[in-house]
Amino acid sequence: MTRVLSGIQPSGEIHIGNYLGAIKQWVALGERLGREAFFCIVDYHALTNPLAYDPATLARRTFEAALVNIAAGLDPERVTLFVQSHVPEHTELAWVFTTITPLGDLTRMTQFKDKAAKQEAIWSGLLMYPVLQAADILIYKADTVPVGEDQVQHIELTREIARRFNALFGETFPEPEALLNPEAPRVPGIDG
Repeated sequence: MTRVLSGIQPSGEIHIGNYLGAIKQWVALGERLGREAFFCIVDYHALTNPLAYDPATLARRTFEAALVNIAAGLDPERVTLFVQSHVPEHTELAWVFTTITPLGDLTRMTQFKDKAAKQEAIWSGLLMYPVLQAADILIYKADTVPVGEDQVQHIELTREIARRFNALFGETFPEPEALLNPEAPRVPGIDG
């Protein structure tokens, strides 16, 4: 493990599941890796949740997510903590990746199928979520991605996108590995 990237969505209030499943592990990784640890408030990903569309609420939750991470021990003097939408290269690289990602790969994503089944209208952002996630990871050339079990399929797609890009354009991106928190690989929500 040489470079880590992980993100947290500000689509709701930060809760104990976020702490146990992600933030606690991030703090330990940040202490160990320093500047090779990148942690992101993924506000663009939050837009795939219809409840996140209020600009004032999203801005407040983005700020609060950063504060909670810092309060929990993530040291912005040691690691890179940033907001996804403040780095336009994320969406630029995501566009490039959409041109080499088959639609079938996206429609097979379990999270897409589960969330789409609960919505009247299925927004294309939900379908493209894993492509943006791949861009988030690969733009920093992260080789390790701390995630919950529910995101492992997305990391596998990220590996495939990296492999496909490298085959077309030359060795550019590593094929990152998912890093599950051994203490809490899946923290079930209490919201059903």
